[in-house]
Amino acid sequence: MKKPLGTKAKTGEVCPESGVWKVVGSPSTTAPIAKGNRMPPYNGGSATWELIQHA
Repeated sequence: MKKPLGTKAKTGEVCPESGVWKVVGSPSTTAPIAKGNRMPPYNGGSATWELIQHA
């Protein structure tokens, strides 16, 4: 079963669901991240990512 949209994960955590993820806050960005990969840093630091679209 897929994780719901709005699921959050922080930099360094294992991605819980493949899809398009968006950085919470501003400035923001989106990135396709695959389940099992580590959530990446953003803007040189830690970020909270939110799932906005399933793969």
